[in-house]
Amino acid sequence: MTIASVSHIDYDTTPENLSAAQAEFSALLGPDNIDEDQETCVAHSGSRFASADSAHKPSLVLYPKHTEHVSSILKICSKRCIPVVSYSGGTGLSGALAAPHGGICIDFKDMAKIWDLHETDMDVTVQPGVGWMQLNAELAGKGFFFPPDPAPDARIGGMIAMGCSGTNAYRYGTMKDWVVSLTVVLADGTIVKTGNRPRKSSAGYDLTHLIVGSEGTLGIVTEAVLRLTPIPKNPHVAILTFSDTHLAVETALSIATSGAVFDALEFVDQSSLEVVNQSGLFEDRWAEYPTLFLRFSGDEATTQAHSALIKSLSERNKCLDVKISSDPEQVDAWWNVRKLMGKCLIMSMKPGDIFLASDAAVPRSRLADIIVETQEATADVGLFCSTLGHIGDGNVHVAFVCPQELRAKGEQLIQDVQRRALRMEGTITGEHGVGLSLRDMLIEEVGSGGVDMMRNIKLSLDPKGILNPEKIFRIQA
Repeated sequence: MTIASVSHIDYDTTPENLSAAQAEFSALLGPDNIDEDQETCVAHSGSRFASADSAHKPSLVLYPKHTEHVSSILKICSKRCIPVVSYSGGTGLSGALAAPHGGICIDFKDMAKIWDLHETDMDVTVQPGVGWMQLNAELAGKGFFFPPDPAPDARIGGMIAMGCSGTNAYRYGTMKDWVVSLTVVLADGTIVKTGNRPRKSSAGYDLTHLIVGSEGTLGIVTEAVLRLTPIPKNPHVAILTFSDTHLAVETALSIATSGAVFDALEFVDQSSLEVVNQSGLFEDRWAEYPTLFLRFSGDEATTQAHSALIKSLSERNKCLDVKISSDPEQVDAWWNVRKLMGKCLIMSMKPGDIFLASDAAVPRSRLADIIVETQEATADVGLFCSTLGHIGDGNVHVAFVCPQELRAKGEQLIQDVQRRALRMEGTITGEHGVGLSLRDMLIEEVGSGGVDMMRNIKLSLDPKGILNPEKIFRIQA
């Protein structure tokens, strides 16, 4: 369905309609589970990484307790043509939380239960408000963990919506690889269970993975069955410092194609380590050079072989320094530097600064090209630029911290990164999603036919267009 062929969609967010809906929500949830405070509404339309726009805020924030509550909320919204945005951890970067047509926001803070852990089957059922770190803390005593590891505050609902990943994706894959089945509420309030608990199924369309990565535009997830895996034994971290980005990337590619199985393979540039040192969050002072962070695990023979490979390739590629540790405290301390990089960047911002980010991904053979070309293109523009990412799977994060007056320049540079990725047969987003910010560029990646197909799917499941409207692609002109 082309955008020109879509019948006009009218949302009713008049005060009269919203007031009548609020009375219904109050009868359903109780008045204590409805918030119309304007600061709360603005806070639910963005994140600390993607600034909220006060013009794109919901009128009400609702706090349901279970699936039936969500179903009843959507029945009310469908009947009254009120737009709906869902919210869990609020860590998104792509503008997926914005409410451009107003309406309501469903916050899942009170739907954060973990139950039905099946140890033999290695799966667990959770609600969308569960944080991945909370989940792993509860699983640790059983010897299991859930691998996707995006921002520390991220929660399962948002992780499913955005199809996220993190540093563990190199070995374990992305969110879609760890979701077994879902309970989803459709736009009209219909409750759908996408499957049971088997590890594989050929029973019709793959509804589970249609929902994963759909950014809340097709349905709202209220329960998820997640795969688990044993906690890695004997973890090691290696830090490799180089004088040159090309040498760091070449070493990473040699490791990735060696046949050895590493848990994570990350790149951090010198600018990023500069803000790490400035943050004061860490005891150690880091050499401000292009650096690889590697994590690996296994029995003694495996970890010794990995260490020997790292040292051999480091020597061949003129590595300035190699550090390897299996001490649990040291492993956690070193890896926290990579995991808290976003926090360090935020801490470096001055009042009024804007955070702009790209998460383009390319085939691994083009990694050095996109990193070096981006660094050259941004060297003399007067903006702080950080380049880092999941180099093992070709996902590169470029972030700018810039003052308001240079916002247009920063946004153009981010678009340049994304188009550079497309020229290299890559993608405009590896894990952060499309949201509002990339919807007009999506057509450059998948073509008008691909976007029209997505629009067909959207409007067949949500003909009134109430679920997270305007995200991923435009519904109407």
